[in-house]
Amino acid sequence: MDRLEAMKVFVAVVDGGSQTAAAQRLDLSRPVVSRYLAELEAWAGARLLHRTTRRFSLTPTGNEVLAKCRQMLELAHDIPVARAAPGEGPQGLLRVTVSTSFGQAQLVGAVREFVALNPGVAVDLVLLDRAVNLVDERIDLAIRITNELDPNLIARRLTVCRSVVCASPAYLREHPLRKIEDLTQHNCLTHSYYGKTLWDFEIDGEPASVAVGGNISANDSVALAMAARDGAGVVMLPTYLAAPLIGTGELVVPLPNARPRDLSIHAVYTSRKHMSSALRAILDFLVERFPAEPPWDRALEVASPRARRAGRR
Repeated sequence: MDRLEAMKVFVAVVDGGSQTAAAQRLDLSRPVVSRYLAELEAWAGARLLHRTTRRFSLTPTGNEVLAKCRQMLELAHDIPVARAAPGEGPQGLLRVTVSTSFGQAQLVGAVREFVALNPGVAVDLVLLDRAVNLVDERIDLAIRITNELDPNLIARRLTVCRSVVCASPAYLREHPLRKIEDLTQHNCLTHSYYGKTLWDFEIDGEPASVAVGGNISANDSVALAMAARDGAGVVMLPTYLAAPLIGTGELVVPLPNARPRDLSIHAVYTSRKHMSSALRAILDFLVERFPAEPPWDRALEVASPRARRAGRR
């Protein structure tokens, strides 16, 4: 049995939803697909699929084998890259997932620079505001903004993600905001997955939390930033996204001494073993591209006093 081909067939059946779909995709006959599945089950020593006349479902063993098959196929894909001649540079396709806001604000530019420096590498960016299973969704690298990492994954810290409370000058002229306790009386634009009902701060080294609520919530920080810019309310934004709007005066920082909780930005991947040259190269590039003190925060330090004055006019 060609075990690699059997794995490819198994994955195609699961992804396509049927043996017929897998046969069409792989240009095989349906009996050949069935034979590969039977041989893979014999090799695994367990049933991988529950079959009925109309549908199938994965067995618990099938779920485990599916993840391993995806890994093996990815490794097989990387083998030609590993054989590349010295001096050719990194090669191959990288699938990278990141939140929509960080992807649009920061990572797209970084990837553009990376592929310009490494013409043998192509990057498939997957912008999602949810954590994905790297193995099941065939992701090589995830950029995650969190202080709670999956212990089963390997993480390389890139930089810090700070946040800031801000609003448009017009909104603040109509609705003054002088201390964090006032937030309970404001229309707070909240993120669906982070700080939807409670905003955490550090004031003079002490933790503080404020219950918040409002009439707009979204699963994307860019949408919240645009709503705040247009005067809809107060928003807590990551500084990588807020800094340009604060610099132009479109958003104002009314509570400069109230510091939201910091998060870390990590590059996350599944294994150090069999790491492709492309993955190693982009990891090294991102560590240099995003230093411990991010450039957008330095720009914010210059912009904030001017932005605060704009809010008091």
